[in-house]
Amino acid sequence: MKSREKFGGRAAVILALAGSAIGLGNIWRFPYLVGMNGGAAFIIIYIGFVLLLSIPIFLAESIIGRSSGANCRVAIGQLVPGRAGRWFGLLMVFTPLWIVSYYSVVGGWSLDFLVKACTLEFTTTSPELVKGTFGTFISSTWTPLLYHFLFLAMTVGIVAFGVKSGIERFSKVSIPILFVLILVIAGYSISLPGAKEGIYYLTHPDFSKVTVQTFVNALGQSFYSISLGMGIIITYSSYVSKNENLMVSAVGTSVSDLLFAYIAGFAILPAVFAAGIAPGTGPGLVFDTLPYIFSSMAGQMPVASAIAAILFFAAILVAALTSSVSLIEVGVAYLTESKGFSRTKACIVLFFICGLAGALCSLSFGPLSGIKLFGGGLFDFADSFASNVLLIMGALISVILVGWVMPRKKLFAEFTNRGTLARNVRLFPVFHFLVRYVAPLGILALVIASVLL
Repeated sequence: MKSREKFGGRAAVILALAGSAIGLGNIWRFPYLVGMNGGAAFIIIYIGFVLLLSIPIFLAESIIGRSSGANCRVAIGQLVPGRAGRWFGLLMVFTPLWIVSYYSVVGGWSLDFLVKACTLEFTTTSPELVKGTFGTFISSTWTPLLYHFLFLAMTVGIVAFGVKSGIERFSKVSIPILFVLILVIAGYSISLPGAKEGIYYLTHPDFSKVTVQTFVNALGQSFYSISLGMGIIITYSSYVSKNENLMVSAVGTSVSDLLFAYIAGFAILPAVFAAGIAPGTGPGLVFDTLPYIFSSMAGQMPVASAIAAILFFAAILVAALTSSVSLIEVGVAYLTESKGFSRTKACIVLFFICGLAGALCSLSFGPLSGIKLFGGGLFDFADSFASNVLLIMGALISVILVGWVMPRKKLFAEFTNRGTLARNVRLFPVFHFLVRYVAPLGILALVIASVLL
């Protein structure tokens, strides 16, 4: 029997996990949520949720994965034998494949916009014409489909090389590049005339704009950004050596994700303020607003604007790939270990399944725009169902299994590496309390608040 692959060390673990966390949620979702929820006030609440809830849930999923050394289906089944365990495990496999089906559509958008930036379309076209670029693109039929499949092909191509040669190698290269790109873009953004207001917005909290919805958005973003409830952490942790400190990996990943998200805020919002655009524009902030900003700035700084546009959409593409790779790997691990597929065959099968499902989401902005589910299009339904149902169910299952089902001795052994990590031994009671009581109640509070709102 072929031995199971493992990550090559602590740096590889953190970079791979950070790659799963750092993605479009940081560059696309985080800035517009900050803009809609009081600026720095939202960031403070978000950090609080990461520390109190997200890190304990992250650790819970890490423990499930490493203790099993297997894919999600097997890992959950070891804790919950029988039919319930089988269905819970399959849910964890299904969730990331559901997400990557529409996530790859957005990844395709980033690929198309990078091509447009490289051909100087944004900096040689008038701002008025650039404004309609995004709407025209997504409502067409064949071009968005082409880029959706190209992006998905790039994703499965990386995963097909395996854990060490594919995922680990890609993470080691892409994550440092991504941080450099976003730092360069942030430097450009804060140097723009009128950017000071955006910097102030990110550093001075306005709690008068905080509502119950702000807390719901902050908690939901912490789940979405750090890849909780998706089966990714369980799968990636199954490749982690028994000698690695899971708490260091969890904190390292969460801090990297927080830092990147905050820098992404400085990369986007100061430029938004400099252009005189409202920060609460919403989900279209990146693809609709920023090309307009680059076009508007091109008259005074044509070279700088062109370079900034290329770097920005290159960063979005790399960020999208780091997350989509981790989403696909969950399904690949299941098919190779539980169904006997080769890694290549698993990648091909998932490419066609997710590609066809994603095609429906892509076409929902054009030919299939008349089809509505619960008041929204197919893409909106897919995103909403993942964020409001699948992720919450997955996270709740994880904390209940670790906090209430897993024997305390086994949990202690995994958290402390069999009692060899003195600091983890001291922190174990705190972790156990958070994962047993605080995390489940926090998740349920999110569910209730979402329903009431």
